[in-house]
Amino acid sequence: MRFENTGIENQTAELSHLDDLMESLGFVRASQWDYERVTYDRKFEIKNDVYYLRVQGYAIEGDVGSRYAVIKLLKPILGKHYYPHGVEYGEDENFPPSLVNQCQTILAQVKEGLAKIQNA
Repeated sequence: MRFENTGIENQTAELSHLDDLMESLGFVRASQWDYERVTYDRKFEIKNDVYYLRVQGYAIEGDVGSRYAVIKLLKPILGKHYYPHGVEYGEDENFPPSLVNQCQTILAQVKEGLAKIQNA
C-alpha cells in the first residue's frame, strides 16, 4: 500500500538529521542501505501478523557510506510480512484500518520533523 500526499515524498534532508528523526519515531535503518539508497522500517505486530511501514530515499548529494548525504524521500509504503517469503506491498493486501491510521499519524510526525530540520 502506498501512502499518497503525505507531504514527505520529494522532501530532502541531510542523512544524519534524517537518521535522528526516524530513530526518534521508531524507525530502523540498520544495514538497509547502499551508497545511493536508504530504507527506514517501522515494525508492527498485530494478532500474529507482522507489518512494516517503510520510508525509502536516495542520495542526491554525497553517499550514504561516507555518513554525508542529502537524501530525497520517496512515497512511504506499508507491507505485510509472510514467512518465509518476505514483505508484500500489493494493493490486494488487507491492512487493519487502525494500523493505517497509526501509520498516517506517524507519517505526519515525519513531515513535521522534516519541516523543523529544514527550518533549523
